[in-house]
Amino acid sequence: MGVACGSAGVHTQQPISRVQIRSPTPAAYGRARMSTHQNNASDPVNLALNYAYGVLEGECRAAINSVGLESSVGFLHETSGYQTEQSLVYDLQEPFRWIADVVVVEAFESGVLDVPDFYFMGDDYRYRFEVEAKQRFLDILRERFNFGVRYNGHMLRWDTVVEQKAVELSRYLVGRTSKLNFSDPSPNLFRTDEGELRRRILNLSQSEAERLRMGKSTLHYLQRNARSADSLRMYKKVRDRLNVQACRRKAHSTE
Repeated sequence: MGVACGSAGVHTQQPISRVQIRSPTPAAYGRARMSTHQNNASDPVNLALNYAYGVLEGECRAAINSVGLESSVGFLHETSGYQTEQSLVYDLQEPFRWIADVVVVEAFESGVLDVPDFYFMGDDYRYRFEVEAKQRFLDILRERFNFGVRYNGHMLRWDTVVEQKAVELSRYLVGRTSKLNFSDPSPNLFRTDEGELRRRILNLSQSEAERLRMGKSTLHYLQRNARSADSLRMYKKVRDRLNVQACRRKAHSTE
């Protein structure tokens, strides 16, 4: 469809297009500078950001293709230039770029990614992922896309929300609806490090739970919630016990 959508009636969240990561990551990672191309990352943080944006780009392109829209004609990005040949794809990415930003911060803070997971190519002065590190990063990125969010009375995964927004955009362009709101649903961003915590809960044995002063019913409740798409909720004292157990295991592994 060779139709460009104007700004009227379209509400978009403003993404962080130039990411400056300072305090959330150690000083050893350096100051993050947003690269202009996926292969132009000159530090580990931006390499991870570019990789995550690339995955998001693939999700958006698939959603646009599935509804038959022309991916080269957008309404926010220009329709010419090296990075805007798929301008509608980049348009659809904008409300969801936070997914990549959050996953990168979580990956470095949790230790899923660290400086030794990257190597420097002297021929082009660029960083590259180690293969195993890339797979670990892809796993937590996939987890974030699978997180649930309530939208129009249903619990949807974020990758499904991307698809739904492409459907809504197509309906708007052909006049089947007069409203288009990219700010809904909004993410409920709070610090939980849920991915790692869910894994610890699901791997928790009954004997380990007893040592943490958790009964069978508490363990059953936690593991049921850990398998669901809903936000992980628990008492602070239970979360603290799990965190203490994780710290002790990490200390023992480094001895």
